[in-house]
Amino acid sequence: MNIQIFGSSKSFDTKKAERWFKERRIKYQYIDVPSKGLSPREYLAVKQKVGFAALVNTKCKAYENLYMAYITPDAQEEKLLEHPELFNTPIVRNGKEATVGYCPDVWAKWE
Repeated sequence: MNIQIFGSSKSFDTKKAERWFKERRIKYQYIDVPSKGLSPREYLAVKQKVGFAALVNTKCKAYENLYMAYITPDAQEEKLLEHPELFNTPIVRNGKEATVGYCPDVWAKWE
């Protein structure tokens, strides 16, 4: 298993995901989304699994400030990669598999 957790230090779900993997002694790599973001290839791999709508946090202030609801889908993807604070967290990857949010039922099947 090659687990990557893309999260935010302020996100409670990210902390719960980290704790879930620690309790099961599963090693993971943590990537801070607000500072590092996702590479375009990582983004495409995750988007293919979960869809664009699941990746975007529509409740954050940046979503409103960048007028995400009023721009074209192509422009939304561009803004999402430019402003990583728009991502829903945690994004958990295991190879080609991916989840967004706290999903212990799915992670248990990865073991």
